[in-house]
Amino acid sequence: PAPGYPACPDHTEKRTLFDLLAAEENVGVELTESFAMTPASSVSGWYFAHPQARYFGVGRILKDQVE
Repeated sequence: PAPGYPACPDHTEKRTLFDLLAAEENVGVELTESFAMTPASSVSGWYFAHPQARYFGVGRILKDQVE
C-alpha cells in the first residue's frame, strides 16, 4: 500500500513516511506542498512481507459509522 491509494487514502501520510526514513536526506526525493514526489519517477509505500499478508482497500465511511 502507498499513501493516496485505496488501502491508505490520506496523502499526508507521505510526510510521516518520509520523516521516518529521512528520505529527502538519504535519497534526494522531495515532497511538494500537495505531497507529490520529485523527481516524478519516484515511488514510496509501506511494504510488508508475511505469507498471510493481503492487500485491501478502505471504502467510504458512512455517516452512521462516525456517529
